[in-house]
Amino acid sequence: MKRIVHWLAAVLGLCIAASAGAQIVIGQTSGFSGPVAAGVKEVSDGAKLYIDATNAKGGVNGQSIEIVAMDDKFDPKLAGENAKALITEKNVAALFLSRGTPHTQAIVPLLEQYKVPLIAPSTGAMVLHKPVNPWVFNVRATYQREAERAVQHLSLIGMDHIGVIHVEDTFGADLLEGAKRGFSGVGKNAVFIEKYDRAKWDFSKIAPLVASSGVQAVLFIGSGNAVADGIEAIRKAGSRAQIVTFSNNASGGFVKSLKENARGVIVTQVFPYERSLSAPMVKEAHDLAVAKGLEGVSPAMLEGFAAAKVLVAALKRAGPNPTRAKIQQALEGMSKVDIGGLEVSYSATDHTGLDFVDLSIIGTDGKFRR
Repeated sequence: MKRIVHWLAAVLGLCIAASAGAQIVIGQTSGFSGPVAAGVKEVSDGAKLYIDATNAKGGVNGQSIEIVAMDDKFDPKLAGENAKALITEKNVAALFLSRGTPHTQAIVPLLEQYKVPLIAPSTGAMVLHKPVNPWVFNVRATYQREAERAVQHLSLIGMDHIGVIHVEDTFGADLLEGAKRGFSGVGKNAVFIEKYDRAKWDFSKIAPLVASSGVQAVLFIGSGNAVADGIEAIRKAGSRAQIVTFSNNASGGFVKSLKENARGVIVTQVFPYERSLSAPMVKEAHDLAVAKGLEGVSPAMLEGFAAAKVLVAALKRAGPNPTRAKIQQALEGMSKVDIGGLEVSYSATDHTGLDFVDLSIIGTDGKFRR
């Protein structure tokens, strides 16, 4: 009898330990080092705010969420390799917050092969929206919509002479398409369209062209350090043109990289104003950040926070022991899910999630203002 009692106690102890240690493993590959590291850190920190808060309350259906992150150094080839390792070796239930258009494109074939959902890729590439990929769930507006809105805004304030500089990759081509649609909509053409290499950028010829062209504004399509270096070259060449860049650069780290050139740069945004505490999601993120000793949140942190809210909502709907297929089905069945003043919806024919676009300008204090 004593043996049976001891055996039952041992089994019960193992069950309790297994329950306490139960985890839902989510995989992330992103450029934690390299030219977009500052922005990636802020997006990931924003996601961590909500995931930590969720785990502190007991997790999802009694299971904690673990993010297994790998650094792809902003290299598309490495992004694909990391994603495969996360899927096949770490057995992740879903992938989350990849960064970059060509990088996410390198991951997409694996999603169908292994039937794994990708939630909230940190890119607004149209190729991830149309045609709808059943395994990709976006949580932000498209880059094309951002670029179109930027041209409309410049035209509205009387800037008719606008140039475009874009990185030569799928990300650059995507935003350029939106810019062209914007120009067409206001009956104008770009004064010039110049491209540069993604890995080995050189603005020694482009910067003098900007200065000599006399353009009033420049749409600068690119990421992190490349854009910062390009703006510095433009200013040194003597141009005072209004610079407009896009939400992939909406981080405090990017502002710091601009140094004395930060003031006045326009950055499109795809989430509400990070200092507008009347917005429920902003207030929630802000309060969690302050509780951790931070001053508040940045636009990039809000993107990660929103992404984490969608992830947790999907895991809750997928039920206990969520499989990849259950998570995909739960996401596709989400309709008008409130994540804090913004509603997220998906269907079999639409995986955009959100379509919010706004503009901000960097002030003298290095903060984004709207």
